[in-house]
Amino acid sequence: MSQVEKVQDNILEVRHLKKYFPVGKTFFGKPLAFLKAVDDVSFVIPRGSTLGIVGESGCGKTTLGRTILNLQPATGGEVIFEGQEITHMSKKELRQLRTQMQIVFQDPYSSLPPRSTVGEIIGEAVKVHNIVPKEELRDYVISIMKKCGLQEFHYDRFPHEFSGGQRQRICIARALAVKPTFVVCDEPVSALDVSIQAQIVNLFKELQQQDDLTYMFISHDLSVVEHISSHVGVMYLGNMMEMAEKTELFANPKHPYTQALLSAVPVPDPHYKSNRIILQGDIPSPINPPKGCKFHTRCNKCMEECKYVTPSLNDTGDGHLVACHLYLNDEDKAALQSKVEQIKQEELMQAEAAKAKSEKK
Repeated sequence: MSQVEKVQDNILEVRHLKKYFPVGKTFFGKPLAFLKAVDDVSFVIPRGSTLGIVGESGCGKTTLGRTILNLQPATGGEVIFEGQEITHMSKKELRQLRTQMQIVFQDPYSSLPPRSTVGEIIGEAVKVHNIVPKEELRDYVISIMKKCGLQEFHYDRFPHEFSGGQRQRICIARALAVKPTFVVCDEPVSALDVSIQAQIVNLFKELQQQDDLTYMFISHDLSVVEHISSHVGVMYLGNMMEMAEKTELFANPKHPYTQALLSAVPVPDPHYKSNRIILQGDIPSPINPPKGCKFHTRCNKCMEECKYVTPSLNDTGDGHLVACHLYLNDEDKAALQSKVEQIKQEELMQAEAAKAKSEKK
């Protein structure tokens, strides 16, 4: 699939993952429609690396992370973690894997129980999974707290006594207390001040080096993703549009959507004039997405083929994956055009059949 896949030691492999939410039901309980939050997404994450997932709000980034961890059951596809397929595991089997897979939630205010102390919050999972003996629990929790930038006197305090940055450190300590190997970071710095964001991002990088952690870092801030990630995936309306090594993607974005996102990143130079690409219109509804490429309604490079056929994620060289018809070779373009003509003929026949049927009535 890509250069990433050539790495033998992949901690996570996602194959054609789908997550659909039913919208409205009939009298008999049958769904009227589905919201396609994650629609046929595939990728791999090498051990010890960081995959950044970016995209506009509502593109399915958070749902992707939660579905990978099986916090939400997948509608289709597979998630293979450490060689084990986990999408169809029972709760008992998943319980044994929970120490290896953790998540840091976006909002440090609502993700911490307000009536528990910091020591209880961090130590709860440690007790449940028997990470250390009971008599060593307090010392172990304090050691995790110090690793995450908290002090020993914070042990008996409650979440409301802390600032936003400190609360996020508590969330990180809670996730790392069970010694995971893979952590989903769901926009962990979006609710923090810029100065605190830098501290938390640097903390993530330090902990990754110390404990050989693997991250999936979800964010809409491209500057943060560029700083922490080794590979980057760009999502739009439930689909992966582009994926590449970080340096390659930021230096040579190929998909029109990625180019538009990167053109909006501010540059700290008052004399630099960026060629801002303004996307027209709003994101289409994920309940009723457009036919063909989902981005074609907002794309300034849209072709006729884009309106009929959904592009697949193809390697354009050096592991740079792009889901766009612009980068097909001549042979594939000819096959695509014939497929479009076939679709047009089928639609014409269906329209004529419907017209004849209505005339009979």
